[in-house]
Amino acid sequence: MSTLTSVQVEKTRHEDKPVRRRFNPSTFAGWMGGVIIVGLILVAIFAKQLSPYDPAERVGRPFQPPSAEHLLGTNDIGQDILSELIYGSRVSLTIGIVASLVTMGIGTTVGLLAGYFPKRLGKVLMRIVDLVLIVPFLPLLILLAAYLGRSLFNTVMIIGVLSWAGTARVIRSHVLTIVQQDYVLASRTIGAGDLHIITMHILPQVLLLAVGQFVQATSGAILLEASLSFLGLGDPLQKSWGTVLYWAQVRGVFLTPAWRWWVLPAGLLISLAALGFALLGFSLEQVINPRLRNSH
Repeated sequence: MSTLTSVQVEKTRHEDKPVRRRFNPSTFAGWMGGVIIVGLILVAIFAKQLSPYDPAERVGRPFQPPSAEHLLGTNDIGQDILSELIYGSRVSLTIGIVASLVTMGIGTTVGLLAGYFPKRLGKVLMRIVDLVLIVPFLPLLILLAAYLGRSLFNTVMIIGVLSWAGTARVIRSHVLTIVQQDYVLASRTIGAGDLHIITMHILPQVLLLAVGQFVQATSGAILLEASLSFLGLGDPLQKSWGTVLYWAQVRGVFLTPAWRWWVLPAGLLISLAALGFALLGFSLEQVINPRLRNSH
């Protein structure tokens, strides 16, 4: 019976040790973001069951501080602030998600066409993208919101139409890589049309990357809606987190102790929603984006 050498013994010991998984920050961030988003969506879905009062009814004295009956107090006309925030999650999340769908639709379409037809059409589209990126975003956003009027539809369309340029550039960069692949060149060789190649070979791969862009755009859309509503450019008939801040600013709450139960919770919810989508988008981008994946 042969004896084991020291190298073999050390190798055997190394193989017997359990394999430890390394901590992955992007995966942890994705789980945290997913938990936050799912929690907020559940609050929005079951707002009627979770809300203690009707947010449109007067249920207490004006500027009533937090108590057992009103956990976050009341506003200037006696409406329950907690109920306003719970129902406001529906409007804020809906605007953020729908506006991001508009952004993803425009950005994906422009990026596909600009990447697949890079010479003439691509140059024209990319000059439009550069123009959108150069124009000051926030002043244009405020100008269009003030000109078109305050409504839920206008808010969604303004945010979506002005936020697609970054998505278009990311999609175009990915398409330029895909069109050089062998299977795309082989499809062209056998006579496949442009529409067939785009829909069957390029679009399925691009959509996965567009999902990551959609999640990140939702975070920005929620912040933009809150900003417009805070400036008084949102829909006055809809209660959102930004609208709650707007009425707090109009009533001068920032200079009174009421800001602690009126302003602070709404600001924290806006930040929490934006953080949740940002963390999930960061995690998805690390997995989906080819450049980040290859560098990792």
